[in-house]
Amino acid sequence: MRVLVVSNPRATATTARQRDVVVHALAAVSKLEVEETANRGHAAALACRAMREGVDVVIALGGDGTVNEVVNGLLTDGLHERVPAFGVLPAGSTNVFARALGLPNDAVEAASVLLEAMATGRRRRISLGRADERWFVFSAGLGLDAAVVADVEAHRRRGQRSTHSLYVRATMRRYLAEDRHHPTIEATFPDGEVLSKLSMAVITNCTPWTFLGNRPLTPTPRASFDEGLDLYVRTRLGLPSVGLGLLRIARGTTKEKELGARVRHDLSRFTLRSSRPLPFQVDGDLLPERDVVHFTGVRDALTVLV
Repeated sequence: MRVLVVSNPRATATTARQRDVVVHALAAVSKLEVEETANRGHAAALACRAMREGVDVVIALGGDGTVNEVVNGLLTDGLHERVPAFGVLPAGSTNVFARALGLPNDAVEAASVLLEAMATGRRRRISLGRADERWFVFSAGLGLDAAVVADVEAHRRRGQRSTHSLYVRATMRRYLAEDRHHPTIEATFPDGEVLSKLSMAVITNCTPWTFLGNRPLTPTPRASFDEGLDLYVRTRLGLPSVGLGLLRIARGTTKEKELGARVRHDLSRFTLRSSRPLPFQVDGDLLPERDVVHFTGVRDALTVLV
């Protein structure tokens, strides 16, 4: 079995010793190649090459950004039977995708799960999302959600570590600075339904949406790797409705229609439009601002080791 490990040497949650332990274990049961990423986009290029060369399994050793790049590289030529199986060894600060799959939030422990999956042939087919031409593995966001990601990225460029407390502070700053009285987003659906005057939008293909420490945050409780996309939008950003919404997100009890929020489940496609460009992110990776994004839910898009 040919296996490629795409390793991010800047991943925050593993040491060089842990990476060596993982690689040694994988090398004992496969024809293993390890490539370290050098810059943005390198993981995608490595995964694309592996797919075209007929590698059997590609494993991302890194955080959610590395996972997203690798998956986009694997699916460069679209969905076809030669796409390698995909595995993840969580090494980032949050590791939403790995934890949503049910993997341990530790690269060494997760490696034992992947080794067993390779030995027994255990696989799972999962759905993914597409935002225009970009694949995402657990979430995308337009508006406030992505603005928080932009603030965190700015702090990271100045040398600050990405921590949960940093995300909390960035969220509070962005919320206080937000123009809450002039929402700009509109969601349109194939059946003609339109949701207008929206302040933010979160799109998921699994649950939870993210984690605050060990607590899952779940605005779309019914989202699943076995179905299409779920959409959570805010119709109000007033403090009472936001407080109620955060409480329900923390408890995983968000309803389809509640004060200040709406949820749509198992969508095959929809479009978000804004009267002005807004911050936009996929899987925690900040992309250029958008005023229009077309979303598609793709079932059975990827084979993963679990």
